[in-house]
Amino acid sequence: MSMFTIQQAARRSGLSEPTLRYYEDVGLIGPIARDASSGHRRYRESDLDDLQVLACLRAMGVGIEDMRTYQANRTRGNDAAAQQRDILLGHAERVEVEMATLRVHLDYLRRKAELWDARDRGDATAEAEAQSRVHEIYPELKMLFRA
Repeated sequence: MSMFTIQQAARRSGLSEPTLRYYEDVGLIGPIARDASSGHRRYRESDLDDLQVLACLRAMGVGIEDMRTYQANRTRGNDAAAQQRDILLGHAERVEVEMATLRVHLDYLRRKAELWDARDRGDATAEAEAQSRVHEIYPELKMLFRA
């Protein structure tokens, strides 16, 4: 059976060593086996699988409590399928809102860049068109600020 040091586990999972220790402390993983002579953590392949799941959830902005629930439900298997689905779909909806917000921000930045480009070129017609395009996005921006 392959065993990995905390440094190796961190590299393979993309999580920092302090994060690995924290995840063990809060019960998201582990308990992690220890080397008998040194007391250093030794991660099994199954621990690395858990870390990969947690790294993905973390990258998607899933909080510790939902990670804890998700991990606990993984051991329950099909009995927890509906709850797993609901956790993931809830976060998918949040990500969709974030993406829509980012699209509006991106459109605004590009339209403002077009405006400044037209000014840089001294093109009054293009500047007026760009200014109009900037104003078109204001209602969407206002909606984001109200949310």
